[in-house]
Amino acid sequence: MFDFISFIPRAIMQGTPLLFGSTGETLTEKSGNLNLGIPGIMYVGAISGVIGAFFYEQSAGADMNNFLAVCIPLFCYLLGSFLMGLLYCFLTVTLRANQNVTGLAITTFGVGFGNFFGGSLIKLSGAAVPSIILSATSNAFRKTLPFAESGGWFGKLFLSYGFLAYIAVIIALTTAYILKRTRTGLHLRAVGESPNTADAAGINVSRHKYVATCTGAMIAGLGGLYYVMDYAAGIWSNDAFGDRGWLAIALVIFTVWRPNVGVLASFLFGGLYILHMYIPSGMNLAIKELYKMAPYVVTIVVLVLSSMRNRRENQPPASLGLPYFREER
Repeated sequence: MFDFISFIPRAIMQGTPLLFGSTGETLTEKSGNLNLGIPGIMYVGAISGVIGAFFYEQSAGADMNNFLAVCIPLFCYLLGSFLMGLLYCFLTVTLRANQNVTGLAITTFGVGFGNFFGGSLIKLSGAAVPSIILSATSNAFRKTLPFAESGGWFGKLFLSYGFLAYIAVIIALTTAYILKRTRTGLHLRAVGESPNTADAAGINVSRHKYVATCTGAMIAGLGGLYYVMDYAAGIWSNDAFGDRGWLAIALVIFTVWRPNVGVLASFLFGGLYILHMYIPSGMNLAIKELYKMAPYVVTIVVLVLSSMRNRRENQPPASLGLPYFREER
């Protein structure tokens, strides 16, 4: 029989990086910026946190402080992700470079950056295998609620996650509230829909684009840090992220630019990503490979269905991907 009690927590853990990435990209796209650099930003966020954790573990040894073990990687990831978002904004908002090309360049740069410094840390550690294990830092990130183990199936399904998983849900719901219910969200949506009109109304278009994109980059980068420190139990291996960054971008369309919908959608995609591990296929490897196709097939179907929607609220921001030049009004 299908083991839902073990499958659902694993699906939630798998979907949490997707939730961080899709929330960050949704916030970015609401400002009119199409950031295809999310996969690279997740890489940079992860390796930045790994660098901080690696050197702290090396220096602290057995005297590690759990508070510092969490705060140092968080600070390093924030700095790395923010700089990547700032670089994207400088190229696309200030210099008005093509957003598609810039995003792809950011992804290529981010993956190369992560693999270069990840490989350098592996050499410094002298590991016999091509990976770094930051088990002490990971244990600090993966601490669950004290009564999770005694809660039976309820504790297993709802209380057995590290704090970043709950932060992912809180950030998604908070972002949805800000975009829908606050004046700041109204201004941001106005910038994404019609920057000319927003500018004429006295809204600083460039500032909103910078703030939304850099904040979105920091949210997405947290997904990379979560993957390494929580889901992968502190193990960094080059090129281990797979295509999670691209699935996060696809989720933005799947959720019709609504971060609150992204909570369940991310966990659904997380379940599809690991479905092949829970459905028996015997020794037939071809069947298992077909199961691995599930998230990509669903993505294609969703993209086709979303393109057929005619309702305006289900469409992307009208100025998405278009540079704004005030003198052209």
